[in-house]
Amino acid sequence: MIISVLSIRPIQFSDNISLAQIIKSSIEELHLPTEGTAHSDPTTNDLLTLFQTPGSFYWVAEQEGSVLGGCGIYPSNGLPAGYCELVRFFLTPVARGKGIGLALMQKSFQTAIEMGYTHCYLESFPEMKQAVAMYERNGFTRLNAPLGNTGHFSCNVWMVKKLQ
Repeated sequence: MIISVLSIRPIQFSDNISLAQIIKSSIEELHLPTEGTAHSDPTTNDLLTLFQTPGSFYWVAEQEGSVLGGCGIYPSNGLPAGYCELVRFFLTPVARGKGIGLALMQKSFQTAIEMGYTHCYLESFPEMKQAVAMYERNGFTRLNAPLGNTGHFSCNVWMVKKLQ
């Protein structure tokens, strides 16, 4: 029996197309708005360039040469000092519910702490029930309004976590 190994690694140029497809198809699958989300954000098509921004980083989950998804941290506009945003956190349907998202998120938290961030903010949707429940299990609390100016005006769940 051969056990395939999951790899969590930094983003590479060759990941751009796969990640854009995963992000856009996930939004479509859940019938979420395409405007005011990562779906219509032009940076979604070139995440490698986006994550060259100082204070940002993006992790990719890969297994047997296939990209399963990714998760990043980003110093989004207008966030309070010490805050980063958990961004572009999407997985393929086959990768969900297997702990891969949790591993990506924890790796992102570790990176955020190493970069000096004290809090992690995120935006989501109630339709992403499993993701929102995972955020809550991992220390995120809901906010009544968005922080900063992410440009993703369609999101209506806002959460923050104090990093350890």
